[in-house]
Amino acid sequence: MTPHKNTRRAAALVAAAAMLVVGVETGSATAVPDRADSPTPAPRASERAAVIKAAQAQSVTAAGQLGLGSEEKLVVRDVVKDADGTVHTRYERTYAGLPVLGGDLVTHTAKNGKLKSVDKANDARIQVATTNTARRAVAGARKVIWAGKGKPVLAFETVKSGVQKDGTPSRLHVITDAATGKKLHQYEAIETGTGTSQYSGEVPLTTTKGGSGFELTDGERGGHKTYDLAQGQSGTGELLSDDDDKWGDGSNSDRQTAAVDAHYGAAVTWDFYKAELGRNGIAGDGKAAYSRVHYGNAYVNAFWDDSCFCMTYGDGEGNKRPLTEIDVAGHEMSHGLTSHTANLEYSGESGGLNEATSDIFGTSVEFFADNKEDVGDYLIGEKIDIRGDGTPLRYMDKPSKDGKSLDAWKEGAGDADVHHSSGIANHFFYLLAEGSGKKTINGVAYDSPTSDGSTVAGIGREKAYKIWYKALTAYMTSTTDYKAAREATVKAANDLYGADGTEAKTVAAAWAAVNVK
Repeated sequence: MTPHKNTRRAAALVAAAAMLVVGVETGSATAVPDRADSPTPAPRASERAAVIKAAQAQSVTAAGQLGLGSEEKLVVRDVVKDADGTVHTRYERTYAGLPVLGGDLVTHTAKNGKLKSVDKANDARIQVATTNTARRAVAGARKVIWAGKGKPVLAFETVKSGVQKDGTPSRLHVITDAATGKKLHQYEAIETGTGTSQYSGEVPLTTTKGGSGFELTDGERGGHKTYDLAQGQSGTGELLSDDDDKWGDGSNSDRQTAAVDAHYGAAVTWDFYKAELGRNGIAGDGKAAYSRVHYGNAYVNAFWDDSCFCMTYGDGEGNKRPLTEIDVAGHEMSHGLTSHTANLEYSGESGGLNEATSDIFGTSVEFFADNKEDVGDYLIGEKIDIRGDGTPLRYMDKPSKDGKSLDAWKEGAGDADVHHSSGIANHFFYLLAEGSGKKTINGVAYDSPTSDGSTVAGIGREKAYKIWYKALTAYMTSTTDYKAAREATVKAANDLYGADGTEAKTVAAAWAAVNVK
């Protein structure tokens, strides 16, 4: 996929736009580098709702200042304010009342109200002659404007539900040209990921006392609930309950054990986002997702479904190894984070970046947990043993060791499966955090190469994931590809740690080391 992200200067927006988010600070300062590593307080849900409502009231003015056509309108999805007063407002777009797929954009406004720059998923101007003339759509199709690639056109979006080959639910979105019926694009809305099935030993759980005992409801973290699907494949399942608030016994024979790991993993992930990145829940609104365990029969996977805002875990081969380990929870919840920020399409290079984002944050959550039974590492799925030989599912230091993933970018990278093209960003993140060459971390030996023979000195894991988060939430859009991801992370490093500093230079060096230049 060719890059569709473009940044341009525009006229100043009204100063009030910068003042909409006073007191709501979720970013870090450019002007105060000594505070860059410390997240600012997460906004309360009521504050966030008010900020978005106020920004929406200014959307007509914003559309006019951006030079959008009279038929185009902006819909606010999110507003983030840095400590230095810079405001990042993320918009979806409509045209003649129709949703514009691939029309999302982010404006970056200085504290004084001046528009600094804009990042667009597609910079092409929308000029659809009419939204009424079209071929007859199949039943259930939604009329849209397709702007994900090339010239925007009138289109139909259909959603086909079913089951993928491995038993994962399928919600396939297909976009067709309204005039010709030609298929323009398709993507899978169910985002999957696999991780380790190792349990975490004895862990604290936040539960809620009910009328007849205790329930797996975490009142401290947005009300997260964990349900037992009892091998079903639909519905919510039954909320787990217990008489004495002592859950599971660490064995697979006790059905509560998988729920313990899922509930604990969700709590650790919530804590990571709040403590390290200043984010209050996946969507930033203080509301929890929920977890479902014991999905299907011998289902060897786990998945995030945005339509239910939930994580779902299978019990693994022979129903013996539930996929409920810490980094799996972090991976799945991070799919939800992506859908509520950049909303990276789950196909092509953006799909690889989507999967890599979940691996990056899932790994970061595992390190953050500091659990003695499941220590942090850069191996994905090292305990699941899907291949039956004890090897991990994916390696971040050298992705190609799995036999399929890409170590570096090459032509056609976007045609690879998203779990394999993700290797490019996974490798970048490892190099950025730890550097190239041989080293041992938490007892695991790594030897990370570079495609250009260079030597990269890492800046540390915390700086690396804060740069990735900043890029995801402030600069990436739905169609961001690897070239645009490089630009986004360089901008993020400049914002967080100062322009042209060691961090930004290392970001550029790490991308060059995976052939993204």
